[in-house]
Amino acid sequence: MDRMIQPPLVDTTACLCRVDAGLKTVAGAKRYVPGTRLCLQPSIKPSIHPTRNKPSRSDRSRNQYPLLPGLPDDLAIACLIRVPRAEHRKLRLVCKRWYRLLSGNFFYSLRKSLGIAEEWIYIIKRDRDGKISWHAFDPIYQLWQPLPPVPKEYSEALGFGCAVLSGCHLYLFGGKDPLKGSMRRVIFYSARTNKWHRAPDMLRRRHFFGSCVINNCLFVAGGENEGVHRSLRSAEVYDPNKNRWSFISDMSTAMMPLIGVVYEGKWFLKGLGPHRQVLSEVYHPETDSWGPVYDGMVTGWRNPSTSLNGHLYALDCKDGCKLRIYDKVSDSWSKHIDSKMHLGSSRALEAAALVPLNGKLCIIRNNMSISLVDVSKSDHLGGATAENLWENIAGKGQFKTLVSILWSSLAGRSRLKSHIVHCQVLQA
Repeated sequence: MDRMIQPPLVDTTACLCRVDAGLKTVAGAKRYVPGTRLCLQPSIKPSIHPTRNKPSRSDRSRNQYPLLPGLPDDLAIACLIRVPRAEHRKLRLVCKRWYRLLSGNFFYSLRKSLGIAEEWIYIIKRDRDGKISWHAFDPIYQLWQPLPPVPKEYSEALGFGCAVLSGCHLYLFGGKDPLKGSMRRVIFYSARTNKWHRAPDMLRRRHFFGSCVINNCLFVAGGENEGVHRSLRSAEVYDPNKNRWSFISDMSTAMMPLIGVVYEGKWFLKGLGPHRQVLSEVYHPETDSWGPVYDGMVTGWRNPSTSLNGHLYALDCKDGCKLRIYDKVSDSWSKHIDSKMHLGSSRALEAAALVPLNGKLCIIRNNMSISLVDVSKSDHLGGATAENLWENIAGKGQFKTLVSILWSSLAGRSRLKSHIVHCQVLQA
């Protein structure tokens, strides 16, 4: 039996590893380096999983493909942020780098700082069969855009809240599940990622409550709790920076709010008390206190309503073709903006929402028709020319002729139509 040959110990000067790689044989190597011997030392691996030096961020950025071939990334981003918002869903499908760019805060914060962010109208609607659906409208191209479906827990919910935080996150919270009763659940949709996400649950179960946003914090008050079969006085606030709910002072009396608006930094609520009496309260966030309201603002206050540029507006007719403006000096709703073009009184033509959009007031009806009112010019125009402030947007289901308006009115009397539950504006 041949004795096992031990590899000789070779110093670095005599090792053939230092010979030109073109010399494949020992004989060839000896012609150039006399006295050298073959290095029989095997390639030694320190472990089964060798450690590799992680490339630095600068190395990784040099190795990855550019956002746009032939352009540095900063110029590519300057081009991409100017692409219309309607195409962003397609841009995310190009590659992973584009997806990460268009799903982060940097991209949309840059659009907002440059004044090129776009506002879309988001409508949450209850269909004839009681199911919740929602739709997004692009007012620039006047197109309805596809959206991911509403999560299952809110597909049939009643009396849930809806609000927007940070301009791009639409929150759904609370409400009543047909099978499980009152909920504490909170979810939100991000207009930047086009996805739904979970948020911390509310502290109390409640439905048919009031909600508002002040200083980018979500306030919730009143409502009902099916578990105790009574109206609630409790109120709470969600701070997205802390990602936490906290209780605030209770309301003076229990209430199921029907109308709510933030005006001059205070939250006004109007609704029904435990004995179905009409109540009005105002919340002062600076002092965390509630108080009753008896002035002319709540006396003539109707729904829907909203505040814009320090003024309080409310609809004065069922089809939303006439606006009322609150006059703080006289403490009355004496001012009006009339379009002089009333549509009808059917459920389909009923105005369900009034929201600010690009400095104008946006009126949304149950048939998904939309009107814009340029209220910034109302102070300089008389009543005779006020109708020039109105602009109709050709949205889905909008009736354009007198025949279709009459047909809608007849159909609205014969069967229950779908109706809008909430309407918000998101920016991206």
